[in-house]
Amino acid sequence: MDMPTSRYAARRGEIETYFDRTAADAWARLTSSAPVGRIRATVRAGRDRMRSTMLSWLPADLSGRRLLDAGCGTGAFAVEAALRGAEVVAIDLSPTLVQLARERLPADLGRGRIDFRSGDMLDPALGRFDHVGAMDSLIHSTADDVVDALGRLAERTAGSMVFTFAPRTPALAVMHAVGRWFPRGDRAPAIEPVAEARLRERMRQSPALAGWQCGRTERVASGFYTSQAMEWSRA
Repeated sequence: MDMPTSRYAARRGEIETYFDRTAADAWARLTSSAPVGRIRATVRAGRDRMRSTMLSWLPADLSGRRLLDAGCGTGAFAVEAALRGAEVVAIDLSPTLVQLARERLPADLGRGRIDFRSGDMLDPALGRFDHVGAMDSLIHSTADDVVDALGRLAERTAGSMVFTFAPRTPALAVMHAVGRWFPRGDRAPAIEPVAEARLRERMRQSPALAGWQCGRTERVASGFYTSQAMEWSRA
């Protein structure tokens, strides 16, 4: 099932506006080494642990491999993959965050390289890849939309996809409900909690993911950060 164009475009627009304008400065600070408050410190720690988990599921040597960092933000995942030798295409909807990623790029990536771009991570023009990493870039999507996005990426991926989703937990359900009471202008794009079992089943039933199988899965909970990583590979 294709993601309805109007819904996808609207959601993409909300996310781009939020991260490129409303939250750009806060996101830049969160992803730096600058001091942050207690709440944001838990989010930073959770994201660091999640990034390490996802990277541990990729080959230690990525020389000669092409990798898509789908929703690259300020580029930390892309840099680590490039340092392993990967040719990385790192793309994000926010031009502001992509520019910051370019500014933070280390002078020496060894054998790897990174092509930073601003745009749609599902764009077929990005080409084919050996691996895809999508860290917290699908957490604003429903289960059906996550499956649709991964199906589109799978068509152009030879090896594996490692990604995260927002797991359905009582705490996240409460936060999701409370967030709807905030004035629209102050809201971050809503996170869509997804039940793991439901997501697995939808992925197994997807024709676009035929020939793929679920591998490792791990939840990271750190204060105000909760996300779940999942690995799918070609059988």
